[in-house]
Amino acid sequence: MSLTRNTNIFLLLLVVVCVGMLHTFTPADKLFLHDFYRRFSYFPIVVAAILYGVRGGLFLAACTSLAFIPHLRHFYHLGPTVYLAELPEVLLYFGAGIVTGVIAGREKQLRIKYQELSQQLERSYKKLHTQTCTLVEAEEQLHASQKLSALGELSASLAHEVKNPLASIRGAVEILADEFPPDHPKHEFAEILLKETSRLSSTVEEVLRFSRKQRPDLESPRLEALPLVLKRVIRLLDNNFRKKNIVLDVKLSSQTDHFLIAGDKMAQVFINLLLNSYDVMEKNGIIEVASRQNGEQVEIVFSDNGPGIAEADRQKIFTPFYSTRSEGTGLGLAISSRIVESYGGTITVDSAGQGSGAVFTVILPILSEGGQ
Repeated sequence: MSLTRNTNIFLLLLVVVCVGMLHTFTPADKLFLHDFYRRFSYFPIVVAAILYGVRGGLFLAACTSLAFIPHLRHFYHLGPTVYLAELPEVLLYFGAGIVTGVIAGREKQLRIKYQELSQQLERSYKKLHTQTCTLVEAEEQLHASQKLSALGELSASLAHEVKNPLASIRGAVEILADEFPPDHPKHEFAEILLKETSRLSSTVEEVLRFSRKQRPDLESPRLEALPLVLKRVIRLLDNNFRKKNIVLDVKLSSQTDHFLIAGDKMAQVFINLLLNSYDVMEKNGIIEVASRQNGEQVEIVFSDNGPGIAEADRQKIFTPFYSTRSEGTGLGLAISSRIVESYGGTITVDSAGQGSGAVFTVILPILSEGGQ
């Protein structure tokens, strides 16, 4: 800033010096040229006044007056009348410096005032924008709370209505299971019916806890090896995948073969993730399931080649009741996230955008036989 100021002053003084030299070396009879020089002398004065205010204008006016002396000497020998007629030009130099400086100073003050007003308006806008976002977020939370309240009432009634039939179904399945010894081909399906009936009952309880904002039940989870849980889930969803001719590519690391997880709870999470991909994919799609161990944790990655997830949706996808599908409830991923977090894990989603597929990563810590 200081360097630019000094450069400007030097250039203006250089112009003044050049004008003074032109007055000196131009013959006195070249009146047209002398008139042009003294009129041109207003230029550096006005520029200095605009840039540096009244002080700058007066300083250049004084320098210009000194440069005007050679011009006055040309007319000095012509007599006092002619000589004195040239002197008012000096007063006009100072007048131009003062008037232009005052105007420039007021313009600068107005500019500073407008800048301050602009900054104040910008701060007010940011504050208003922040408050608006807070209000919108509070409104969304209020709507979610209202939905959770309604869901709580509905869950309370459904829990009673659903559990009794489930108990009857389980009893009937147990009777049928006794008719199929372990070596019978249909014994496996009877076992699946029993497990899924228990899981359905647990899911009803989970929705009830979720609506009441309670933590999932962590007491003595039934631990199973990760590959066994995934195998059971894939067996259950196999018919769904066949309908759309979706290929399920499972690539589990041998390091995770004996990694124990809460079987029933994580089966619910895996089903939600696989069905989430299934629902948005067209026919002939591909879903990949991979696992790898990372220290004391295991990572289970679910990726597909579906339509992908937009950035705005990824930020809200685990929010209760938020769904990108008109028929979706918006609870599957929200409940899955809560279950994973209740066991000290995390679940994340990634996507390069629309049309690039989605990648869900579940990270779980090692569980011992007694729990977490």
